[in-house]
Amino acid sequence: MSLFGALTTGVSGLDAFSQALSVTSSNIANVNTTGYKDSETDFSTMLASAVGSGNAASGGVIATTSQDVTQQGLPYTTGTATDMAISGNGFFVVSQTPAAAGSNAAQLYTRAGDFTPDANGDLQNSAGLYLMGWPLDSSGNPPADLNDLTAVNVNDLSGKAEATTTMTLQANLQSSSAVDSTYTPGDMTNGTATPDFQNTVNVYDSQGGTQPLQVSYIKTGANTWAYEVSYQGNSSNITGSNPIAEGTMSFNTDGTLATADTSAAAPTGSVAITIPWSASSGLASQTVSLNMGTVGSSDGVTQFDSASTLTSASVDGALLGSVTGVSIDSSGYVTANYSNGLSQKIYKLPLATFANPDGLSAVSGNAYEVSDQSGAATVSQADTGGAGTIQSSALEGSTVDLATEFTNLITTQRAYEASARIITTASDMLDELMQINAT
Repeated sequence: MSLFGALTTGVSGLDAFSQALSVTSSNIANVNTTGYKDSETDFSTMLASAVGSGNAASGGVIATTSQDVTQQGLPYTTGTATDMAISGNGFFVVSQTPAAAGSNAAQLYTRAGDFTPDANGDLQNSAGLYLMGWPLDSSGNPPADLNDLTAVNVNDLSGKAEATTTMTLQANLQSSSAVDSTYTPGDMTNGTATPDFQNTVNVYDSQGGTQPLQVSYIKTGANTWAYEVSYQGNSSNITGSNPIAEGTMSFNTDGTLATADTSAAAPTGSVAITIPWSASSGLASQTVSLNMGTVGSSDGVTQFDSASTLTSASVDGALLGSVTGVSIDSSGYVTANYSNGLSQKIYKLPLATFANPDGLSAVSGNAYEVSDQSGAATVSQADTGGAGTIQSSALEGSTVDLATEFTNLITTQRAYEASARIITTASDMLDELMQINAT
């Protein structure tokens, strides 16, 4: 190796260790960057050519940078519902613009899950990248085309109400009540017969309004009672006239319910009541299951010889409620929560996986884009197809280890100094050679 070759070797060392310093500096600067994956510098020899056995021409060193994207950062809790960390493989799918469904906006991928709503309600992380997801229909189903991603928006939500589908009664009908042998269906509602007991329960319609239903009972035989259900609201809201439902129920000799509908082929504890809403009411059709208890049990309507009374009445459904916030589960479902206790799934977040995640190309904003080395993105649901799970109210920490990086600083500095010493030593030797030639 010539003196000029030694100079070249020293210069390659300076260049390689300058690059190593740049990588270490970037790691240290991003020690608190959410989801950041540290990089490292790899060194390899560089020889101009081989000269005989055991000899080599002037050589040097080449520095290359590699990234450990697959390394898992330590998650930590934040208390913010829209903060997310991925446990396992996968990346959030993001875009530089709040793209609409079907826009085919360019996609980037990140582990930085510090998302917060912008002025329009679109979830955006600290790098300004927008979270993409599948919008769900009212039944919680994603679109047929799973490539149809859209920006996740948590402000474009209206209130939510829910119509009643089940009404449950707990009551007692006094067994010693007199039998009305002349009763015919409808008599209690039209005033021809006086009910032995009646109660009114409010149910919720499809628009979140309350609607009163009255249930009346009269004893028609041994262990046998007739009941009528009548609507107590504005008569123009329904078609036809009251009662909207009627039937006959029976009890066992021990006072427990035998059947809530003697006309049914098999004993049952509930009957279906269809409320005939008129077109002018603007309400959707509604069927309420009137649950009177378990057959053979005393957990609903009973017949004991004590005063007729209503113990409890409960209905499902809810009044109109406003959005109080969102929550995200481990499968990536974004759920809107309402003040009336209801909830609705509005988005599902996909995760992107790659054959070689370490081959992704890094871009500004702590994100990555597809490269030839990474392979194409496979976008799938969380916790399926090799993708990890999503942890809400948490963020993934940087994988930078400061102790390791400070050690790298020291070794890089010493190596740089040594490479510089090669250059100064070779220069001194050339000076000596020039002096010899001058004499």
